[in-house]
Amino acid sequence: MARVPELEPAQMTAEQRRVHDAIVAGPRGRVEGPLRVWLQSPGFADRAQALGAFCRFGGTLPPQVSELAILVTAAFWRAAYEWYAHAPLALRAGIDPQVVEAIRTGRPPQLSREDQAATHRLARELTETHRVSDDTYRRAVAALGVPAVVELVGLIGYYSLVAMTINAFEVPLSPGASDPFA
Repeated sequence: MARVPELEPAQMTAEQRRVHDAIVAGPRGRVEGPLRVWLQSPGFADRAQALGAFCRFGGTLPPQVSELAILVTAAFWRAAYEWYAHAPLALRAGIDPQVVEAIRTGRPPQLSREDQAATHRLARELTETHRVSDDTYRRAVAALGVPAVVELVGLIGYYSLVAMTINAFEVPLSPGASDPFA
């Protein structure tokens, strides 16, 4: 960590260690990136990681939809660590590499599936204008349903928190990785 020292388990308070161990025992299996920063405030880390675990592993959004929204959010915030972590997951979920590259560079992607097109439009509109137009909302609800749109907005909010943490605390990329937004 450039701004926050990385805590080793032996240095952690009992509460930090409890949260650390809970994260490791959960679906992520490790503590990395913004989670390491959040451990400085274990109460915050505990709640934020639980929300993130739901957004990423417990919700109803298909991986192609959730990873697409995460990439739009990462690109908006130019959060290199978030992009580095999720671009490969998006590709594994079946998102076309040309779509991933278009999002990274800010170009409109060619999306043939309506759920992905509606997700991209809502995510871009919400991050860029801080609102969602009636047309965009109707399109997202038609493609995904109201419960999924609620989860989608929550996912965008959560990954905005992740991106802000990455940027504010200068969370570094893994050695050898290059900044996708440089």
